[in-house]
Amino acid sequence: MTDENNWYSDDAATLGDRLVAARSASGLTQEALANKLGVKIVTLDAWENDWKEPRANRLQTLSGLLGVSLRWLLTGVGDGPDNPEDTAEIPTDVNDMLAEMRKLRAQIARSSVKLGELEKRLRKALTIQ
Repeated sequence: MTDENNWYSDDAATLGDRLVAARSASGLTQEALANKLGVKIVTLDAWENDWKEPRANRLQTLSGLLGVSLRWLLTGVGDGPDNPEDTAEIPTDVNDMLAEMRKLRAQIARSSVKLGELEKRLRKALTIQ
């Protein structure tokens, strides 16, 4: 499957998106997953909304509890839930808009990384002088 057709690829989805998809596919509520992990619901909600990221040990535990590979959870590649099947019922123009939104989100994420790198270079340049 190409990244363009993969709803959960790094270019189309965030870690939070994949976490929500895996939790939903496993049939767990936020409360149930938070209890299994031993974290507060607000913590899990922050991960799912990409406000915060779980530590490496939590990521490993999440992948085991949700039945997805760690690689899929991080990148969307590997063993994870299938793409949503109900997209056939969505009108083509709406699907096109959703696809465009996913591409735009990926573009913004890449730009954010570039902006951070530029900021680091600028701070380094300012401290040298």
